[in-house]
Amino acid sequence: MEGGFFCGQLLIAMPGISDPRFERALILICAHDEEHAMGLALNRPIEGLTVPDLLERLEIEATITLPPDLVLLGGPVERERGFVLHTTDYQGEHSLDVSPGVALTATREVLEAMANHEGAPTRSLLALGYAGWGAAQLENEIKENVWLTCEADDELIFGHDYGRKWSRALAKLGVDPERLSSTAGRA
Repeated sequence: MEGGFFCGQLLIAMPGISDPRFERALILICAHDEEHAMGLALNRPIEGLTVPDLLERLEIEATITLPPDLVLLGGPVERERGFVLHTTDYQGEHSLDVSPGVALTATREVLEAMANHEGAPTRSLLALGYAGWGAAQLENEIKENVWLTCEADDELIFGHDYGRKWSRALAKLGVDPERLSSTAGRA
């Protein structure tokens, strides 16, 4: 956590989170500064919408056979806007470094790169929408025990076992989800 900001960290929703849109959510913080925070949910697949389907709808012709990876719902804000989290072997002009080895790009060029053999990132995920926080909002939610934080890893970011990502992130912290309480305490 550089300079008090959570960029590149994972947020793990605590049980009893008051917003059902974030129940059992696992969010990678992609940008965070004193004015705002922005992240993408990593465990919210949109059933029936695959990356190849979406590229076809956008009239992006693939020169390779793409795996039928599901598109994710990145969050409730701007759900029609696409974001690609990817390994840094692809770097577009407008790519934003999230953490070592991981970048975020929200341009058509990254979609075109994903659909072609040359220039495609080794690993990627496509999300529609994002989660956003205003100045000091995320920090306050963490203080109020709405979120736990942990280090990200490639499998939690790019893996396809969406149903287990939340519990796997908790396990990284040594937390058993069955023993987690929705009641927060203060010492």
